[in-house]
Amino acid sequence: MRIRWPRRVFAQVLLVQLAITTGVIMLAIGLFFAPLSSQLDDQSMRQALSIAQTTAAEPGLARLLTTTPPSASGPVQAEADRIRRATGALYIVVMDNRGVRWSHTETGRIGEHVSTDPGGALAGDEVMGIDRGTLGRSARGKVPLRDDHGKIVGAVSVGIAYDSVRDRLMSAVRGLLLYAGAALAVGALAAYGVSRRLQRRTHGLAFADISALLDEREAMLHGIREGVVALDRHGRIRLVNDEAQRLLGLGPDAAGRGVDEVLLPGRTTDVLAGRVDGADLLTVSGGRVLVANRMPTGDGGAVATLRDRTELEQLGRELDSTHGLLDALRAQDHEHANRLHTLLGLLELGMHDEAAEFVAEVAEAHRSSAEQFSERVHDPLLAALLVGKAAIAAERGVSLRISAATLLPDEVVDPRDVVTVLGNLVDNALDAATSVEVELRAEGTTVVLRVSDNGPGVPPAMREQIFTEGWSTKQSPAHRGRGLGLALVRRLAERYGGMARVTARAGGGAVFTVVLPEALAAPLTASAAGLGAGAGSGVSR
Repeated sequence: MRIRWPRRVFAQVLLVQLAITTGVIMLAIGLFFAPLSSQLDDQSMRQALSIAQTTAAEPGLARLLTTTPPSASGPVQAEADRIRRATGALYIVVMDNRGVRWSHTETGRIGEHVSTDPGGALAGDEVMGIDRGTLGRSARGKVPLRDDHGKIVGAVSVGIAYDSVRDRLMSAVRGLLLYAGAALAVGALAAYGVSRRLQRRTHGLAFADISALLDEREAMLHGIREGVVALDRHGRIRLVNDEAQRLLGLGPDAAGRGVDEVLLPGRTTDVLAGRVDGADLLTVSGGRVLVANRMPTGDGGAVATLRDRTELEQLGRELDSTHGLLDALRAQDHEHANRLHTLLGLLELGMHDEAAEFVAEVAEAHRSSAEQFSERVHDPLLAALLVGKAAIAAERGVSLRISAATLLPDEVVDPRDVVTVLGNLVDNALDAATSVEVELRAEGTTVVLRVSDNGPGVPPAMREQIFTEGWSTKQSPAHRGRGLGLALVRRLAERYGGMARVTARAGGGAVFTVVLPEALAAPLTASAAGLGAGAGSGVSR
């Protein structure tokens, strides 16, 4: 039957850790066993050699070997047997220089030739080894036996049973296995603890499930049209998707850096860093109106989501303008009705000359009002905006006029940005004052906008605060939030490399000044203009 590999991370990690622990312990046992066996063999051979040296050093043993015959009851056998019992050796063999035994554990073998080669010992060498003899395999040592004059008269061979060596080795292995088993048990418990912790952290998922979830997360994060920024507990960016990079103007190297490092100071940075609390917070970043939400995570970090509300905010402002125009049209409807009634009365009374004069005066008043804006502001969008705002101002009873210094050519690079700035400034002024003056002028390729009013003005301590997102003294309408107009004005000015500020007006009120560098196209030179005219005339011919 085929063994199935478990799917869960917990079980896989536990099995792998147990296999690794078992393998390491078995390797350690093997590495310990090999030198231990060799050491025990060497120890036994040296013990046998030491007993042989001690036996050969016995006084009178060489004389007894040369003066008595080999016999089971002879003095050589008696001396060798005494030493054997005292040392626990398997055998002690005393032989003459011909290799004939004078002593042996089995007395019947006394007088016979030894079973192993005695040549090394009889030649004067000390020999160690593990050999097989008449009593089986043993660790043995052989030394020469010399008389009082140093002459070799025989040799002494001592053997220690190899089974005793193996017994000592096995007893050592049993102890080692006991410790190895204890180590394996501890390792298994540790592996189980680690695996259980991993199971809790992975919620019992399998590796395949984790991989699939990661792929799905990547596809989801980079596919949705909502910005997502994940932060760690230290405020560093862990993850930022493509939409968040676009909305915040971040580069691909933003991950791993702090929010304050990659974003300019402002409300957006404060919201992402958690310094501003609340839900659906409105911020402005790079001229875009964003709705931000920040949700803390269990590890001390947070996930922030960003939704682009720029188009919705623009639609809201257009709706405000439409409402204002409707109000202005209603007022003008009443006004035109009154004028028509007046005209009808003059005609019924037969005062035709007076009726014609009345119509000419009304037409001239409307024409001069529109021409006043179009002559000084050549861009049609800006001129139309001022005409519309003048109608709204008239309905509210507010005086809206343009400054005598106003003169703006029609080479505006992006009229929509200028319309946004001018519309916000005029709307704020109409809400706060009874008299508003607008100045639009060009300084090279720079547009300077100045809107002054006779309202209550702005205290010096609040002149920077009014440009922050969310700050407003007016109640928010139902369809959108307040506190974004001036923040959007400053962001657009900064995007152009300019500035937006507010100062006090002489006699009371406020003056808002916005400078937009490079907002106008460079004027044509005389030579370029002439070349263009010549080319045009050539085509007409």
